[in-house]
Amino acid sequence: MEEKKEEIKNDTGDARNGEFKGYAAKRIAVGVLLTFAALWVFGTLLGLFNKSEPVHMTQTHESGKTTALHEAPSKDHGVAAQPAEKMHQTGHTASTEQAAEHEVPAGHGTEQAATAGHGTVVHTASAGHGTEQQAAAGHGTAPPAAAHTETPPAEEHGAPAFETRPYEPKGVAFINAVIKPLEYELTERFWGWRPNDILDFTDNVNNFQLGVLEVTRRTAVILAERISRTGSTAAFDKNLENAMNWFMIKADRYWFPSPETKYKAGLKELAIYREKLRRREAKFYTRTDNLIPLLMAYEDLLGSCDDNLVKTKEDDGSEVSHFKSDDYFFYARGVATALHSILEGILEDFHTVVDSRRGTEVLHHAIESCHHAMEIKPIYITNSSLGGILANHRANIAAPISHARFYIGLLIKTLST
Repeated sequence: MEEKKEEIKNDTGDARNGEFKGYAAKRIAVGVLLTFAALWVFGTLLGLFNKSEPVHMTQTHESGKTTALHEAPSKDHGVAAQPAEKMHQTGHTASTEQAAEHEVPAGHGTEQAATAGHGTVVHTASAGHGTEQQAAAGHGTAPPAAAHTETPPAEEHGAPAFETRPYEPKGVAFINAVIKPLEYELTERFWGWRPNDILDFTDNVNNFQLGVLEVTRRTAVILAERISRTGSTAAFDKNLENAMNWFMIKADRYWFPSPETKYKAGLKELAIYREKLRRREAKFYTRTDNLIPLLMAYEDLLGSCDDNLVKTKEDDGSEVSHFKSDDYFFYARGVATALHSILEGILEDFHTVVDSRRGTEVLHHAIESCHHAMEIKPIYITNSSLGGILANHRANIAAPISHARFYIGLLIKTLST
C-alpha cells in the first residue's frame, strides 16, 4: 500500500511538473516574442527620428587611387550624384600618396572644409604656413573652383530666409506710427469715438482715447512746424497744417463740427503727406534740432501724467476720489499706448542720428517702459493706500510712466551733447 501511495504521489508530482513546464514554456516564448517586437518597434521609431548624415565613401580603382564620393540628396541641390568614374575623369580624385603628403595633425590647427552636398573634394590647409594645399587630380592641378557654384535657397540648409521689404523713404514709418493709434480708436474700436457720447457709460475708454488724442496733437504740431521744414523761413506743408488744425477740435463736441469727422480728416491729411514723401514731393528732416522739441513735448506730457498718478490731493485740497483715480489711470495708459507706437517710428526713421549720439539703447528703454505701462490691464481700478491689501493701480502704472519720462529726458540730453 505504501508503495502504491508513493507511486501515485510521484505520478502526481510528475504531472504537475509537466504542466508547469508547459505553462512556463508558453509564457517564456510569448515574453521573448513580445520583447523582440518591442525592440523592433523601438528601433523603427528611432530610425525615423535619427536621419542619417551624408555618407562619405571611398572607392579604390585598379590603378591604386582612391576617389572621394560624397552622397547627398540630389533633390535638395538640383544636381544628380556623379559616378566614381566620372568624378575621376573630371579631376576629383587624389592618389593615396598625395593625400598622405597633405595630411597635417589636428594639433597644428588644420581646417578642413568639405561641402558634401555639392560634390566637392575635401581641401586640407595648414594654418602655420597660411597656404592651401589641394589634392592633385589627373591633370596634376586642382580645379580653381568647386564643381557646383550655385547657392541653394536658405530654407534647404535650415537657415531662415530674410524677409525683404520695399524701401521706404524717411518719414513713412514715422507717419504710419502716428496714424495707427488714433485710427484704431476711430474706426476699429467698438462703439467708435466715445468722449462726445450723449449717454456716457464708458468713462475709462473715454479717458484712454483722450490720452491717445493728446499725443497725436503734440506730434502733429512738431511735425508741421519743425520736422517738415528746414527752418523758420520755410513754408508750412499744407496737408500737415490742415491735420494740425483738425486735431485741435474739442474731443467732447457733439457736432458742427463733430470730432470724429475732423479727426478722420486729419488722418487723411497725414496719409496724403505720406504719399508725397514716397513720391519725393515732401520733406522730412531727421536732424537733432527737430527731434529734441518732439521729445520735450512727450516729456512734458508724461510729467503731467506722472503727477496725476502719484498725487493724493486735488488742486482744491480734496482727496483724489475713487472715480477720479481711474480717469487718471486710463488717460496715462492711452498716452503710453500712443507713445509706444510713435517711439518705434522714431527708432526706425531717426535711427542714424540717434545711433550717432549713442542713444539707441536709451530709446529702447523708453519704448520698453511704455510697453510695460500698456500691459497693466486690471479688471477693476482700486485706489487703496500704498500699504494696503488692495492694489493702488495709479501707483502701479506710475512706475513705468516715470521710467519712460526719465529715459526720454536722458535721450534729450544725449542728443544735445
